[in-house]
Amino acid sequence: MGLIKIREERCKGCTLCVNACPKKIIALASYVNSKGYNPATLTDEEACTGCGFCYAFCPDICIEVYR
Repeated sequence: MGLIKIREERCKGCTLCVNACPKKIIALASYVNSKGYNPATLTDEEACTGCGFCYAFCPDICIEVYR
């Protein structure tokens, strides 16, 4: 299986990764980062396949994929 890491401080909460995730395990956090945005966060690490769709859609290069 894979894993992603989201750099929450760089995330602007655009939801492109949320919509791209086929497992629907990325959501916006209830808190804000230092820039005032609700960052994306991984809700279920064990369900992540590391497919990379979230990485491909992220315009701010906030996501790293580990396989």
